[in-house]
Amino acid sequence: MTIVLVSGALANKPLNGGEAWVRLNWVLGLRKLGFQVYFVEQIDREACVNAAGVVTAFEDCLNLAYFKQVLDQFDLSGSAALLYANGEQSYGLSRAELLDIAKDAALLVNISGHLTWEPLLRRLRRKAYIDLDPGFTQFWHASGNAGLRLGGHDFYFSVGENIGTPGCSIPAHGIRWRPIRQPVVLEHWPVRAEEAAPVRFTTIASWRGPYGPVEYGGKTFGLKVHEFRKFIELPERAGQTFEIALDIHPADEQDRIALGRHGWQLVDPKSVAADPAAFRRYVQASGAEFSVAQGVYVDTGSGWFSDRTVRYLASGKPALVQDTGFSRNLPVGEGLLAFSTLQEAIAGAERIAADYEHHCRAARKLAETFFDSEKVLSKFIEEIG
Repeated sequence: MTIVLVSGALANKPLNGGEAWVRLNWVLGLRKLGFQVYFVEQIDREACVNAAGVVTAFEDCLNLAYFKQVLDQFDLSGSAALLYANGEQSYGLSRAELLDIAKDAALLVNISGHLTWEPLLRRLRRKAYIDLDPGFTQFWHASGNAGLRLGGHDFYFSVGENIGTPGCSIPAHGIRWRPIRQPVVLEHWPVRAEEAAPVRFTTIASWRGPYGPVEYGGKTFGLKVHEFRKFIELPERAGQTFEIALDIHPADEQDRIALGRHGWQLVDPKSVAADPAAFRRYVQASGAEFSVAQGVYVDTGSGWFSDRTVRYLASGKPALVQDTGFSRNLPVGEGLLAFSTLQEAIAGAERIAADYEHHCRAARKLAETFFDSEKVLSKFIEEIG
Protein backbone atom coordinates (compact mmCIF):
# COMPACT_ATOMS: atom_id res chain seq x y z
CA MET A 1 0.00 0.00 0.00
CA THR A 2 1.38 3.43 -0.99
CA ILE A 3 2.31 5.61 1.98
CA VAL A 4 1.35 9.30 2.17
CA LEU A 5 2.16 11.69 5.03
CA VAL A 6 -0.17 14.60 5.73
CA SER A 7 1.03 17.46 7.90
CA GLY A 8 -0.95 20.39 9.25
CA ALA A 9 -2.06 22.33 12.31
CA LEU A 10 -4.49 20.45 14.57
CA ALA A 11 -3.07 20.63 18.09
CA ASN A 12 -1.88 24.14 17.21
CA LYS A 13 -5.53 25.17 16.80
CA PRO A 14 -7.23 23.65 19.86
CA LEU A 15 -10.99 23.95 20.33
CA ASN A 16 -11.46 24.78 16.66
CA GLY A 17 -13.53 22.05 15.08
CA GLY A 18 -13.58 23.66 11.66
CA GLU A 19 -9.81 23.77 11.37
CA ALA A 20 -9.67 20.13 12.46
CA TRP A 21 -11.99 19.17 9.61
CA VAL A 22 -9.68 20.76 7.03
CA ARG A 23 -6.88 18.35 7.99
CA LEU A 24 -9.18 15.41 8.61
CA ASN A 25 -10.70 15.52 5.15
CA TRP A 26 -7.24 15.17 3.61
CA VAL A 27 -6.34 12.25 5.86
CA LEU A 28 -9.69 10.46 5.59
CA GLY A 29 -10.07 11.25 1.90
CA LEU A 30 -6.66 9.84 0.96
CA ARG A 31 -7.37 6.77 3.09
CA LYS A 32 -10.58 6.27 1.17
CA LEU A 33 -8.55 6.23 -2.06
CA GLY A 34 -6.54 3.32 -0.69
CA PHE A 35 -3.43 5.07 0.62
CA GLN A 36 -1.78 4.28 3.92
CA VAL A 37 -1.94 7.72 5.51
CA TYR A 38 -0.03 9.08 8.48
CA PHE A 39 -0.64 12.46 10.09
CA VAL A 40 2.26 14.40 11.59
CA GLU A 41 2.22 17.76 13.35
CA GLN A 42 4.79 19.96 15.05
CA ILE A 43 4.21 22.25 18.00
CA ASP A 44 6.55 24.79 19.59
CA ARG A 45 7.06 25.23 23.32
CA GLU A 46 5.34 28.60 23.41
CA ALA A 47 2.25 27.18 21.66
CA CYS A 48 1.63 24.57 24.38
CA VAL A 49 -0.87 26.14 26.77
CA ASN A 50 -3.35 25.16 29.46
CA ALA A 51 -7.03 26.09 29.50
CA ALA A 52 -6.14 29.55 30.81
CA GLY A 53 -3.78 30.19 27.90
CA VAL A 54 -0.65 29.91 30.04
CA VAL A 55 2.37 28.17 28.52
CA THR A 56 2.79 24.78 30.16
CA ALA A 57 4.60 21.45 29.81
CA PHE A 58 3.93 19.35 26.73
CA GLU A 59 2.36 16.46 28.63
CA ASP A 60 -0.04 18.81 30.46
CA CYS A 61 -1.07 21.12 27.63
CA LEU A 62 -4.54 21.60 26.19
CA ASN A 63 -3.10 21.10 22.71
CA LEU A 64 -2.02 17.52 23.36
CA ALA A 65 -5.35 16.66 24.97
CA TYR A 66 -7.19 18.05 21.94
CA PHE A 67 -4.90 16.16 19.56
CA LYS A 68 -5.68 12.91 21.38
CA GLN A 69 -9.42 13.64 21.45
CA VAL A 70 -9.68 14.26 17.70
CA LEU A 71 -7.52 11.28 16.78
CA ASP A 72 -9.62 8.99 18.97
CA GLN A 73 -12.85 10.25 17.36
CA PHE A 74 -11.61 9.11 13.95
CA ASP A 75 -9.59 6.04 14.88
CA LEU A 76 -6.30 7.69 13.86
CA SER A 77 -4.32 7.27 17.08
CA GLY A 78 -2.09 4.53 15.70
CA SER A 79 -1.10 6.49 12.61
CA ALA A 80 -0.24 9.96 13.88
CA ALA A 81 2.48 11.85 15.70
CA LEU A 82 2.79 15.19 17.44
CA LEU A 83 6.38 16.47 17.56
CA TYR A 84 7.23 18.88 20.36
CA ALA A 85 10.00 21.50 20.28
CA ASN A 86 11.53 20.50 16.95
CA GLY A 87 11.43 16.82 17.76
CA GLU A 88 12.69 16.85 21.35
CA GLN A 89 9.61 14.87 22.40
CA SER A 90 6.78 13.18 20.58
CA TYR A 91 3.34 11.74 21.18
CA GLY A 92 2.00 8.81 19.17
CA LEU A 93 4.44 7.45 16.64
CA SER A 94 8.01 7.82 17.85
CA ARG A 95 10.58 9.87 15.98
CA ALA A 96 12.33 6.67 14.92
CA GLU A 97 9.06 5.22 13.61
CA LEU A 98 8.33 8.41 11.66
CA LEU A 99 11.76 8.41 10.06
CA ASP A 100 11.36 4.78 9.09
CA ILE A 101 7.93 5.45 7.57
CA ALA A 102 9.22 8.50 5.68
CA LYS A 103 11.87 6.61 3.75
CA ASP A 104 9.14 4.49 2.14
CA ALA A 105 6.59 7.30 1.69
CA ALA A 106 5.58 8.36 -1.80
CA LEU A 107 4.46 11.87 -0.84
CA LEU A 108 4.18 14.55 1.83
CA VAL A 109 1.05 16.70 1.74
CA ASN A 110 2.28 19.77 3.60
CA ILE A 111 -0.73 21.92 4.46
CA SER A 112 0.39 25.56 4.74
CA GLY A 113 4.00 24.33 4.85
CA HIS A 114 3.49 23.16 8.42
CA LEU A 115 6.17 20.47 8.56
CA THR A 116 9.70 21.83 8.93
CA TRP A 117 11.48 19.12 10.92
CA GLU A 118 14.55 18.58 8.77
CA PRO A 119 15.35 14.96 9.71
CA LEU A 120 11.92 13.98 8.40
CA LEU A 121 11.88 16.28 5.38
CA ARG A 122 15.22 14.93 4.17
CA ARG A 123 13.78 11.42 3.93
CA LEU A 124 10.69 12.35 1.96
CA ARG A 125 11.04 11.98 -1.78
CA ARG A 126 8.25 14.27 -2.96
CA LYS A 127 6.50 17.14 -1.23
CA ALA A 128 3.37 19.09 -2.12
CA TYR A 129 2.64 22.48 -0.54
CA ILE A 130 -1.07 23.20 -0.01
CA ASP A 131 -1.87 26.92 0.26
CA LEU A 132 -5.05 27.72 2.20
CA ASP A 133 -4.52 31.50 2.35
CA PRO A 134 -4.26 32.81 -1.23
CA GLY A 135 -3.07 36.37 -1.36
CA PHE A 136 -1.48 36.32 2.07
CA THR A 137 0.91 33.55 1.00
CA GLN A 138 1.90 35.06 -2.34
CA PHE A 139 2.17 38.68 -1.18
CA TRP A 140 4.38 37.67 1.72
CA HIS A 141 6.51 35.52 -0.57
CA ALA A 142 6.89 38.35 -3.08
CA SER A 143 7.98 40.60 -0.21
CA GLY A 144 10.74 38.17 0.78
CA ASN A 145 9.10 36.66 3.86
CA ALA A 146 11.14 33.51 4.54
CA GLY A 147 8.77 32.34 7.26
CA LEU A 148 6.35 30.90 4.70
CA ARG A 149 8.50 27.78 4.26
CA LEU A 150 7.70 27.51 0.57
CA GLY A 151 11.12 26.19 -0.39
CA GLY A 152 11.92 22.54 -0.91
CA HIS A 153 8.56 21.45 -2.32
CA ASP A 154 8.04 19.77 -5.66
CA PHE A 155 4.44 20.85 -6.23
CA TYR A 156 2.42 23.88 -5.18
CA PHE A 157 -1.37 23.88 -4.91
CA SER A 158 -3.69 26.69 -3.82
CA VAL A 159 -7.37 26.97 -3.03
CA GLY A 160 -7.10 30.32 -4.81
CA GLU A 161 -8.30 28.81 -8.08
CA ASN A 162 -7.79 31.98 -10.11
CA ILE A 163 -4.09 32.58 -9.39
CA GLY A 164 -2.25 33.03 -12.67
CA THR A 165 -5.40 33.84 -14.64
CA PRO A 166 -6.69 37.18 -16.00
CA GLY A 167 -8.70 39.04 -13.41
CA CYS A 168 -6.68 37.80 -10.43
CA SER A 169 -4.09 40.22 -9.06
CA ILE A 170 -2.18 37.72 -6.90
CA PRO A 171 1.44 37.41 -8.11
CA ALA A 172 2.69 33.89 -8.82
CA HIS A 173 6.28 35.13 -8.38
CA GLY A 174 7.84 32.28 -10.31
CA ILE A 175 5.79 29.49 -8.72
CA ARG A 176 3.31 27.41 -10.66
CA TRP A 177 0.28 27.40 -8.40
CA ARG A 178 -2.06 24.57 -9.35
CA PRO A 179 -5.72 25.02 -8.35
CA ILE A 180 -7.27 22.64 -5.86
CA ARG A 181 -10.65 22.60 -4.13
CA GLN A 182 -11.38 21.89 -0.51
CA PRO A 183 -12.21 18.15 -0.30
CA VAL A 184 -15.06 16.75 1.76
CA VAL A 185 -15.53 13.08 2.65
CA LEU A 186 -19.25 12.93 2.00
CA GLU A 187 -20.14 10.02 4.27
CA HIS A 188 -18.97 12.10 7.22
CA TRP A 189 -21.32 14.89 6.10
CA PRO A 190 -24.78 13.44 5.41
CA VAL A 191 -27.76 15.62 4.54
CA ARG A 192 -29.68 16.92 7.54
CA ALA A 193 -33.07 18.50 6.85
CA GLU A 194 -34.39 21.43 8.92
CA GLU A 195 -37.57 23.47 8.89
CA ALA A 196 -37.60 26.15 6.22
CA ALA A 197 -39.49 29.00 7.88
CA PRO A 198 -37.85 31.19 8.83
CA VAL A 199 -34.48 30.19 7.41
CA ARG A 200 -31.75 30.51 10.04
CA PHE A 201 -28.54 31.68 8.37
CA THR A 202 -25.39 30.92 10.36
CA THR A 203 -21.64 30.86 10.04
CA ILE A 204 -18.59 30.27 12.20
CA ALA A 205 -16.03 33.02 11.99
CA SER A 206 -13.14 34.90 13.48
CA TRP A 207 -13.67 38.66 13.36
CA ARG A 208 -10.05 39.36 12.47
CA GLY A 209 -8.37 35.99 12.00
CA PRO A 210 -4.73 35.14 12.67
CA TYR A 211 -3.22 37.75 10.33
CA GLY A 212 -3.31 41.50 10.06
CA PRO A 213 -4.05 43.38 6.83
CA VAL A 214 -1.47 42.72 4.13
CA GLU A 215 0.16 45.38 1.97
CA TYR A 216 1.43 44.88 -1.54
CA GLY A 217 2.04 47.18 -4.48
CA GLY A 218 1.02 50.23 -2.49
CA LYS A 219 -2.38 48.77 -1.60
CA THR A 220 -3.68 47.49 1.73
CA PHE A 221 -5.87 44.39 1.64
CA GLY A 222 -8.34 44.06 4.48
CA LEU A 223 -9.73 41.31 6.68
CA LYS A 224 -13.11 39.73 7.33
CA VAL A 225 -13.99 42.47 9.82
CA HIS A 226 -13.76 45.09 7.07
CA GLU A 227 -16.06 43.09 4.80
CA PHE A 228 -18.63 42.27 7.51
CA ARG A 229 -19.04 45.96 8.31
CA LYS A 230 -20.28 46.53 4.75
CA PHE A 231 -23.19 44.12 5.34
CA ILE A 232 -24.00 44.90 8.96
CA GLU A 233 -27.57 45.99 8.12
CA LEU A 234 -28.47 42.65 6.51
CA PRO A 235 -30.58 41.04 9.30
CA GLU A 236 -32.89 44.02 9.70
CA ARG A 237 -33.20 44.41 5.93
CA ALA A 238 -33.67 40.75 4.94
CA GLY A 239 -36.21 39.63 7.56
CA GLN A 240 -34.49 36.31 8.27
CA THR A 241 -32.48 35.10 11.27
CA PHE A 242 -28.71 35.62 11.05
CA GLU A 243 -26.39 34.09 13.63
CA ILE A 244 -22.60 34.05 13.88
CA ALA A 245 -20.54 31.78 16.10
CA LEU A 246 -18.04 34.59 16.38
CA ASP A 247 -14.56 34.74 17.82
CA ILE A 248 -14.20 38.45 18.53
CA HIS A 249 -11.65 40.17 20.77
CA PRO A 250 -12.80 42.38 23.67
CA ALA A 251 -11.01 45.28 21.96
CA ASP A 252 -13.66 45.07 19.23
CA GLU A 253 -16.52 45.60 21.67
CA GLN A 254 -17.95 48.46 19.59
CA ASP A 255 -18.27 46.11 16.63
CA ARG A 256 -19.98 43.54 18.85
CA ILE A 257 -22.47 46.17 20.02
CA ALA A 258 -23.12 47.29 16.44
CA LEU A 259 -23.75 43.72 15.31
CA GLY A 260 -26.34 43.24 18.05
CA ARG A 261 -27.98 46.55 17.29
CA HIS A 262 -28.51 45.51 13.67
CA GLY A 263 -30.01 42.14 14.59
CA TRP A 264 -27.11 39.70 14.43
CA GLN A 265 -27.32 36.89 16.96
CA LEU A 266 -23.89 36.02 18.37
CA VAL A 267 -22.77 32.81 20.06
CA ASP A 268 -19.40 31.65 21.34
CA PRO A 269 -17.74 29.29 18.81
CA LYS A 270 -16.05 27.38 21.62
CA SER A 271 -19.49 26.50 22.99
CA VAL A 272 -20.90 25.24 19.69
CA ALA A 273 -17.97 24.20 17.45
CA ALA A 274 -14.97 23.32 19.62
CA ASP A 275 -14.39 19.86 18.16
CA PRO A 276 -15.25 18.18 14.85
CA ALA A 277 -18.46 16.59 16.13
CA ALA A 278 -19.76 19.85 17.62
CA PHE A 279 -18.83 21.78 14.49
CA ARG A 280 -20.78 19.31 12.36
CA ARG A 281 -23.82 19.48 14.67
CA TYR A 282 -23.85 23.27 14.48
CA VAL A 283 -23.63 23.34 10.69
CA GLN A 284 -26.27 20.65 10.27
CA ALA A 285 -28.70 22.31 12.69
CA SER A 286 -28.53 25.49 10.59
CA GLY A 287 -30.86 26.41 7.77
CA ALA A 288 -28.25 27.92 5.47
CA GLU A 289 -24.94 29.74 5.57
CA PHE A 290 -24.29 33.44 5.18
CA SER A 291 -20.71 34.63 5.21
CA VAL A 292 -18.32 37.21 3.91
CA ALA A 293 -14.66 36.52 3.10
CA GLN A 294 -11.33 38.06 3.97
CA GLY A 295 -10.87 41.31 2.06
CA VAL A 296 -7.71 40.02 0.39
CA TYR A 297 -9.61 37.06 -1.07
CA VAL A 298 -12.30 39.36 -2.45
CA ASP A 299 -10.20 42.25 -3.73
CA THR A 300 -7.73 40.06 -5.61
CA GLY A 301 -10.36 37.94 -7.36
CA SER A 302 -8.59 34.91 -5.92
CA GLY A 303 -11.37 32.37 -6.41
CA TRP A 304 -10.95 31.22 -2.79
CA PHE A 305 -13.84 29.10 -1.53
CA SER A 306 -14.31 28.28 2.14
CA ASP A 307 -13.86 24.77 3.50
CA ARG A 308 -16.66 25.63 5.92
CA THR A 309 -19.02 26.48 3.07
CA VAL A 310 -18.22 23.10 1.51
CA ARG A 311 -19.45 21.43 4.73
CA TYR A 312 -22.69 23.41 4.62
CA LEU A 313 -23.29 22.39 1.01
CA ALA A 314 -22.53 18.73 1.75
CA SER A 315 -25.09 18.82 4.57
CA GLY A 316 -27.74 20.05 2.15
CA LYS A 317 -27.57 23.62 3.45
CA PRO A 318 -27.69 26.43 0.88
CA ALA A 319 -24.88 28.98 1.05
CA LEU A 320 -25.09 32.72 0.50
CA VAL A 321 -21.47 33.83 0.39
CA GLN A 322 -19.44 36.80 -0.78
CA ASP A 323 -17.97 36.33 -4.24
CA THR A 324 -14.18 36.07 -4.36
CA GLY A 325 -14.17 35.21 -8.05
CA PHE A 326 -15.35 31.65 -7.38
CA SER A 327 -18.37 32.35 -9.59
CA ARG A 328 -15.97 31.99 -12.54
CA ASN A 329 -15.43 28.34 -11.62
CA LEU A 330 -18.61 27.16 -9.90
CA PRO A 331 -22.27 27.42 -10.93
CA VAL A 332 -24.13 29.92 -8.77
CA GLY A 333 -27.82 30.64 -8.35
CA GLU A 334 -29.09 27.30 -7.04
CA GLY A 335 -27.83 26.02 -3.70
CA LEU A 336 -24.89 28.41 -3.88
CA LEU A 337 -25.60 32.12 -4.21
CA ALA A 338 -22.85 34.72 -4.57
CA PHE A 339 -23.12 38.38 -3.66
CA SER A 340 -20.97 41.49 -3.85
CA THR A 341 -23.35 44.18 -2.58
CA LEU A 342 -25.83 44.50 0.26
CA GLN A 343 -28.74 44.49 -2.19
CA GLU A 344 -27.47 41.25 -3.74
CA ALA A 345 -27.18 39.69 -0.27
CA ILE A 346 -30.75 40.70 0.60
CA ALA A 347 -32.03 39.30 -2.70
CA GLY A 348 -30.07 36.08 -2.17
CA ALA A 349 -31.54 35.53 1.29
CA GLU A 350 -35.04 36.10 -0.07
CA ARG A 351 -34.42 33.72 -2.95
CA ILE A 352 -33.25 30.92 -0.65
CA ALA A 353 -36.23 31.38 1.67
CA ALA A 354 -38.69 31.40 -1.24
CA ASP A 355 -37.67 27.96 -2.55
CA TYR A 356 -35.76 26.48 0.35
CA GLU A 357 -36.07 22.76 -0.34
CA HIS A 358 -34.93 23.20 -3.94
CA HIS A 359 -31.84 25.09 -2.80
CA CYS A 360 -31.11 22.38 -0.21
CA ARG A 361 -31.12 19.68 -2.88
CA ALA A 362 -28.98 21.83 -5.15
CA ALA A 363 -26.49 22.45 -2.34
CA ARG A 364 -25.83 18.74 -1.82
CA LYS A 365 -25.55 18.21 -5.57
CA LEU A 366 -22.86 20.90 -5.76
CA ALA A 367 -20.87 19.21 -3.01
CA GLU A 368 -21.13 15.85 -4.75
CA THR A 369 -20.13 17.30 -8.12
CA PHE A 370 -17.31 19.68 -7.18
CA PHE A 371 -15.98 18.87 -3.70
CA ASP A 372 -16.29 15.10 -3.19
CA SER A 373 -12.92 14.02 -1.78
CA GLU A 374 -12.76 11.08 -4.19
CA LYS A 375 -12.90 13.45 -7.17
CA VAL A 376 -10.75 16.25 -5.72
CA LEU A 377 -8.00 14.03 -4.34
CA SER A 378 -7.95 11.65 -7.31
CA LYS A 379 -7.26 14.66 -9.54
CA PHE A 380 -4.60 15.85 -7.08
CA ILE A 381 -2.81 12.49 -7.18
CA GLU A 382 -3.11 12.36 -10.96
CA GLU A 383 -1.46 15.78 -11.30
CA ILE A 384 1.44 14.73 -9.12
CA GLY A 385 1.84 11.57 -11.18
